[in-house]
Amino acid sequence: MKAIQDEYPDDFAWCYGCGHLNNAGHHFRTGWKEEQTITIYSPKPEHLALPGFVYGGLVASLIDCHGTGSAALALHRKNGHEPGEGVEPPRFVTASLNVNFLKPTPNGVALKAIGTVQEIHPKKFKVETEVYANDTLCARGEVVAVVMPSTFLKNE
Repeated sequence: MKAIQDEYPDDFAWCYGCGHLNNAGHHFRTGWKEEQTITIYSPKPEHLALPGFVYGGLVASLIDCHGTGSAALALHRKNGHEPGEGVEPPRFVTASLNVNFLKPTPNGVALKAIGTVQEIHPKKFKVETEVYANDTLCARGEVVAVVMPSTFLKNE
């Protein structure tokens, strides 16, 4: 899968959730699956809430990064581009995050986040995400993501 995070320049690739340059991070990768977005992630043993179940913070982090990645995919596509073309995509930050835990999330299986993107403003997108473990819907979330302001760049 061609993931939007693979296109982020090094200055933006440090996010604990999706940054490929953060050695301690999760390295979430988000791409298209037809008209929806998808991120697949296998939790590690240290992501336990208690034996057999994934820590809810990991699920929230997955929804968060999936949401901002999905917004970047949507705007990148709207601008006429797809991951893998070598064109730097827009970057987003989270304006709001809402997570509803529906069932305990089992450990030991890959989690699949499926997102549906709505543009609500030229620089703001809403992404509704469902997180599945196998065929079980474990969590549902919503991210409102906004284009990253230039003030996020640190000038050293």
